[in-house]
Amino acid sequence: MPSQIIANNFRTNRLPHIWCPGCGHGILMHSIARAIEDLNLDKDNICIVSGIGCSSRASGYFDYNTIHTTHGRALTFATGVKLANPNLHVIVITGDGDATAIGGNHLIHSCRRNIDITTIVFNNNIYGMTGGQYSPTTPTDDKATTAPYGNIDKPFDICELSAAAGATFVARASAYHVNQMLSYTKKAIMHNGFSVVEAVSSCPTYYGRKNKKGSAVDLIKLIKENSIVTNDTNKAKETDKMPIGIFKDVTLPEYTNEYKKLVEKF
Repeated sequence: MPSQIIANNFRTNRLPHIWCPGCGHGILMHSIARAIEDLNLDKDNICIVSGIGCSSRASGYFDYNTIHTTHGRALTFATGVKLANPNLHVIVITGDGDATAIGGNHLIHSCRRNIDITTIVFNNNIYGMTGGQYSPTTPTDDKATTAPYGNIDKPFDICELSAAAGATFVARASAYHVNQMLSYTKKAIMHNGFSVVEAVSSCPTYYGRKNKKGSAVDLIKLIKENSIVTNDTNKAKETDKMPIGIFKDVTLPEYTNEYKKLVEKF
């Protein structure tokens, strides 16, 4: 990571980070910092909110306004911050379990409201911090500490869920697709409405080890081999690969703007 980006965007006294060797979260965290750097945003006008989990530790490393909240509740805190100060760039960093299990109801209603919050979901297909339990995105038949014989659940598609619930910007990138991750993050931050970027990550310690996926490098290679860069999800389904791209980008009334109109009216 370039020293200038570290100095400008991170609390250097808290580095190095605590993530396991080979974890993809560090790459994704750098993409967020690089996006903010490229956009030349005022640090005082940024608020990073996170919940609980491996991904949510990221908030503590950023040298912005940051809030480390309770499990699954990052979007509720972020909603309060955004309503209190609509001029802030509010960015939520969350994980697949934090966002779609205990926080799933908050996710769909944040999408429905179309409030101007950027949500980056670090999806490593497992609960990494709390012991390797399966999450709502763990692929069917894959193993976890709470699914030693294989997971029988059908996983969520975070992008399809978010788009259907009303998010107005929805994209997917990964720890391998660094250029797309940077580009989509910048677009999501500048989008006036609720934006979701699913950031596919790698967890060699729990997901990789439990499912005999090989080394950290092997996991990144799997992301590469099992994905296709396309905005056409149907094309991806034909190839049985995970689509990397922007799947929704529309303009609709934003929640805090509508709330302001209501206050002024009455």
